[in-house]
Amino acid sequence: MLRVAARRLSSLSSTDSLRRPNYSAAISTASSLLSPHPINASADSSSDDLPLRSFPSLTPHFHIPSRGFASDSLTPSKEHNLVLDVPATVAAVKNPTSKIEYDEYNHERYPPGDPSKRAFAYFVLTGGRFVYASLIRLLILKFVLSMSASKDVLAMASLEADLSSIEPGSTVTVKWRGKPVFIRRRTEDDIKLANSVDLNSLRDPQPDAERVKNPEWLVVVGVCTHLGCIPLPNAGDFGGWFCPCHGSHYDISGRIRKGPAPYNLEVPTYTFLDENKLLIG
Repeated sequence: MLRVAARRLSSLSSTDSLRRPNYSAAISTASSLLSPHPINASADSSSDDLPLRSFPSLTPHFHIPSRGFASDSLTPSKEHNLVLDVPATVAAVKNPTSKIEYDEYNHERYPPGDPSKRAFAYFVLTGGRFVYASLIRLLILKFVLSMSASKDVLAMASLEADLSSIEPGSTVTVKWRGKPVFIRRRTEDDIKLANSVDLNSLRDPQPDAERVKNPEWLVVVGVCTHLGCIPLPNAGDFGGWFCPCHGSHYDISGRIRKGPAPYNLEVPTYTFLDENKLLIG
C-alpha cells in the first residue's frame, strides 16, 4: 500500500519537478525511519495486512521558521536569579552581590576634622546659631509688645491742655485717663499762703515746692484719697478743695488739712511745652 502511494506521488511530482520541490523522497525516507517495521524492496503484498498502528503518520512534523516571528519567549522567566516585577532597589536588596562597584568620583569623602573643611563648618554652624538667636529675639519682642497698650490707649495716656484761657485764682477741670485733673492758676497771695504752712502740722507733710514745677500753676488729680470722691474746687476751710461726701478739706496746695482723707491729692506727671501749653502724662 505504501509502495503504491509512493509511486503515485512520484508520478505526480514528475510533471511539476521544474516548478515544485520534490518531497516524495523525503516522505518515503521519513516513513521508513519512523516506522518500527522498516519496509524494504523484498517485502511482498502480505505487508498490507499489518496493523495500521505500526505505521506512524506520513505527514512530516518539521518546524519551519518564518521570517518576522520569534520562536522563543520575549520575556525571560529568570535572569541572574533576580525577582521579576519588583523595583530595582528591592531586587538588589533581595539578591545581594559583591560584583556591584560604585563610582566614588563624585562622592569624595573627607576625614573628620579635615583642615580644608574646618572654616566652612564653622561658618555653617555660626550662621545657623545666629539665625536661631534672631528668631528667638523676634519672638520675645513680639510677646512683650503684645502686652503693651494699644494705640487708642496710648492716645489717651497723654493730654495737652491750653492755659491761656485760665484766669488767675480760677480752677479748670480736664479729663485724663478717665479721671478729673484740676489745673489751678494761683495768685501771689495763694503762693505765699501755701509756703507759710507749718509742715509739722500736716497729716501728710510735703512742701509746696515739691508739688509744683511752676509756683503759678498747680496740677493735681481731682480724686479724694479717702474713698475716691471728687472734691469741690475753691471750697473748704482752707480755700482749696472740699469733699462733701465725708468732709475732707484740702488747702491751696492740695494737701489734706482736715477730715478722714489720709494723703494729699496726687500730682500727675506733666510738662510745660511752652508758656501756655501743658502736656499731662
